[in-house]
Amino acid sequence: MTLPDSADSAAPTDSADSALPVVDLSMADGSDQDRAALRATLRAAATEVGFFQLVGHGVTETESTALTDAMRSFFALPRADRLAVSNLNSPHFRGYTSTGEEHTGGTRDWRDQMDIGLELPPHVPGAGEPAYWWLQGPNQWPEQLPQLRVATLAWIDKLSAISQRLLHELLASIGARPDFYDDAFAGHPHLRLKLVRYPGEAPDGAAQGVGTHKDYGFITLLLQDSVGGLQVARPDGSFLDVPPMPGAFVVNLGELLEVATDGYLKATSHRVVSPRQERFSVPFFYNPRLDAHIEPLEFPHSHHAPGADNDPSNPLYAEFGRNELKGYLRAHPEVTKKFHADLAAT
Repeated sequence: MTLPDSADSAAPTDSADSALPVVDLSMADGSDQDRAALRATLRAAATEVGFFQLVGHGVTETESTALTDAMRSFFALPRADRLAVSNLNSPHFRGYTSTGEEHTGGTRDWRDQMDIGLELPPHVPGAGEPAYWWLQGPNQWPEQLPQLRVATLAWIDKLSAISQRLLHELLASIGARPDFYDDAFAGHPHLRLKLVRYPGEAPDGAAQGVGTHKDYGFITLLLQDSVGGLQVARPDGSFLDVPPMPGAFVVNLGELLEVATDGYLKATSHRVVSPRQERFSVPFFYNPRLDAHIEPLEFPHSHHAPGADNDPSNPLYAEFGRNELKGYLRAHPEVTKKFHADLAAT
């Protein structure tokens, strides 16, 4: 299910003993023995690595092709047409970001992208309301590509259902109640995706496609093409290449799950090294409501939890929206300067 690419594309290679675990979600529909095996694999992947390849998810080739064809059509539009839906038009951080205008760790990322979420009316924070409500609002759509809206919103619906099922199995795998966080996702969860293009090496030779980071929310499902470039941090500080696996999503856990389990579940740092040729990917972020308060997870092995990472430069809050807004304000300085200068120090 990887995005189609040119015949001369080559994925990076790595030794078999360093490959990511593979989780087959279809085993949840099997026998009691199948489900037990699924949960054992999932628990090991989530507690030891924080990343894995997901197969058996039910997404068809037709569905993924509809998305990737629409994405490629968008990035093939003239630059003026892409800029017509620039995120500089949106106080909600929706729309197109030009190459080099997003930042990770204070350094520019050499990629351009389109940010899309659930189609909701704007929520301009009123007196006394948290500023994170700015993140709720409408998407921007290029008039020339009505299929982009259809394909991306269908993708959000499909992957939301897969992510919910995966989260239930993950929680069950560590002995927690599967529906423990269902209330946090009730109503309008902050579901979103990015259509991402890495155009190749930057003119100055900088290697940062996207800088080293962790995701803020619960679960990320990534569809990547055959070019490669994604790397996952190892405990010793080195990085593991993640070769694309046909038919699989690359899954990683977000910081909220690490904090909620006091480090028992791992949110692992990752990055993308600028490829030598054009690369496309679609990360989908399964996040709770902006105003959801994430309670500590109750599970039998909590006394074995090693503690969550504590980064003084990146404090984490139990209220999801505060983490998400902080990330967007830092990542998109031009949008912040134009619409949210009063929040820049958040």
